[in-house]
Amino acid sequence: MAKASFEGSMKKLEIVVSKLESDEVSLEESLKLFEEGVKLMRFCHLRLNEVEEKVQILVAEDAETGGHLEEFTG
Repeated sequence: MAKASFEGSMKKLEIVVSKLESDEVSLEESLKLFEEGVKLMRFCHLRLNEVEEKVQILVAEDAETGGHLEEFTG
């Protein structure tokens, strides 16, 4: 997935899910869509983990300098 964005991948994943929820796709097409969805989900999960790590580093650095940030519970 070269140069994919998180937002773009989420949008594609929403489209895949919508197609899978419809009764208009064949079994073979459903399998292809499912495989694509798994790849998109893995990419998004990885990207979220990367961002979370960066946020944790920033919070730790801020704590070292005496700043105060509240934990995000989303």
